[in-house]
Amino acid sequence: MALVVRPNTWVALKLPSGISRVIQIAPNTTISLGKYGSFPANLIIGRPYHLTFELQDKLEGEDFSRLRIVPTTELYAEIFADEISPGCSTPTAGANEAAAHTTADAEDYTLIDAETGNVVARSNLATAIDETARQTLTQDEIEELKRDGTNAGKDVIAKLLLSHTALDQKTSFSLAKYKLMKTKKYIRRFQVLPMDVANFGNWQLEERDSSRILDMRAEMIGLVGCWGNAHYGGEDVFLDDPCASTEQGQEACAAVQEDLLRGRWLVVDDTCGMLVAALAERMGVLNPEYSDSDAEDNAPAAAAAETTTEESNAATAKATPASTEPQTNTQQQQQTDTEMADAQEDDGLPPTNPHNKPRPSDFAIPYSQTNTITVVHAASQPNLSFLNYWGFDHTAPNHPPHPLLSHLLTLSWLQLLQPSLDTSYATPPLVATPLELAGWKPSRRGNFHRKRRRFARTRHVVDTARAGNFSGLVCASTMDPISILKHSLPLLAGGAPIAVYSPTVEPLAALADCFSVPRRTAWTSGQVAEIVGKTGEELERWAGSEDFPLNPTLLLGVSIQTSRARRWQVLPGRTHPLMTERGGAEGYVFTAWRAKPAEGRVEAKGKFKRRKTEPSAVAGAAEGDAEEVKETAEG
Repeated sequence: MALVVRPNTWVALKLPSGISRVIQIAPNTTISLGKYGSFPANLIIGRPYHLTFELQDKLEGEDFSRLRIVPTTELYAEIFADEISPGCSTPTAGANEAAAHTTADAEDYTLIDAETGNVVARSNLATAIDETARQTLTQDEIEELKRDGTNAGKDVIAKLLLSHTALDQKTSFSLAKYKLMKTKKYIRRFQVLPMDVANFGNWQLEERDSSRILDMRAEMIGLVGCWGNAHYGGEDVFLDDPCASTEQGQEACAAVQEDLLRGRWLVVDDTCGMLVAALAERMGVLNPEYSDSDAEDNAPAAAAAETTTEESNAATAKATPASTEPQTNTQQQQQTDTEMADAQEDDGLPPTNPHNKPRPSDFAIPYSQTNTITVVHAASQPNLSFLNYWGFDHTAPNHPPHPLLSHLLTLSWLQLLQPSLDTSYATPPLVATPLELAGWKPSRRGNFHRKRRRFARTRHVVDTARAGNFSGLVCASTMDPISILKHSLPLLAGGAPIAVYSPTVEPLAALADCFSVPRRTAWTSGQVAEIVGKTGEELERWAGSEDFPLNPTLLLGVSIQTSRARRWQVLPGRTHPLMTERGGAEGYVFTAWRAKPAEGRVEAKGKFKRRKTEPSAVAGAAEGDAEEVKETAEG
């Protein structure tokens, strides 16, 4: 299935100055690019990602701008021209002709005079000229060119270059920098990118509030995902519906089956859901699933995207709205069917499902037992607002189908540590006979079923989390990492990876010191009086002391690391990493593996013979061994 732009999805628009737009593609709307212009959203629906579009001028009699797909030969025309004469700082006459021909075919607008065909840029001087002092065009003339010009801003750039009186005196570096600056300012091009975690993180760091994601850069997101070993955890496994009646209480709830719990990750996320999105992307449960019918609906627009003529723009603008209506109507119909089923159930009537599927009972568990993410939060509700950019709203009561609905589980620290103090877990479910339900009002019946469903789901999430056997622990929180690991380490399986992110290194250094070699040596040698006589399970849930906040034998391979990939300036004669970038926290990652310490002292066992060092004794022993081997072989 081709990856194309679909209606009502979030995408990132990469402008010449960088990714500066994250928008939702709604059909029959207009997308504004600020000073670059605007265009109908239907022109990009159904087209593949990573295409470069050029915003054209409005035609006579039309009130919208058309789009043109920029071919690869035009995007990299200068690179192809440079490859014709590699290694030449000063082009020869033949190279100039080849560059002029290639650039003319690609409609270049920077180095070639369109009238004479001569190269107007030279790189044989080492003197940089001030652009503002040698530019003959005034600002008013430039604005008039922008209003009256065509070719998506290329004419403006061409006039600027040709009107520069000292362009031939610029160095190759100064010329490329001047051209790049004017291109970013006037060219009307953009690229449509999918809304993945890397693009979203860069947008949050550069354009929005970076503190909401704890200054997590793309490198840190990759390190946390890799060291946390987040991956596809296997096929979904669901518990059978207990088919409990309204007269049955908590005894009818489905019991936890620990043998089915696998491929599960424990997460502490204070990045508004971006960490959960990064792990879900690795596990394959982040993006909504599309059926074959959705692909057929977008097929006409995707086929039209292969051409760049004006007819394809008109066909796409007309065909896309029609292709998006069936999908929208389908979603509305599904939501209507769900609401009707809820209303009929609240009225005591059997639900009429259009797909002939019986509605599950109140105690049915909709969560998978494998390939899940369990989020522990400190508030009454988790803050996962950034998941809305991938079509998932955690607060929606009647959510459309989404993979995270059955793979994302949330519970509070109170429910994890003291579930008996949580009212939603400890309060028994309501019970009623069918006759009593028939005499209630519809609103009361709806509250009755909703509370029973909430009880069953809360109890399942809490019980499975307290059962442990998690495949890994990933944290990005402002809480003290020592307090997090104190309660989460006993829930991990043996060999489970641990990755803890922190904007600063000091909390992670204190955490790593809890598992240092001197502490482990003192712990295993019996020098800690508080642990004498305790069992292995009690030591795993060690409450901590001033000298030993955590059990130092529970983790192996403790390390702290960081990584930063700097951006490079690639221009002729000035290729170097950028020394001035956006500030913020550097970010560090604590990594380790969960260990299951052996009970008691580790001793070597076996039969050992005392060797004799005298030569005669050694020779006699060798002869005796040879005779014994010979007798064994004969026998």
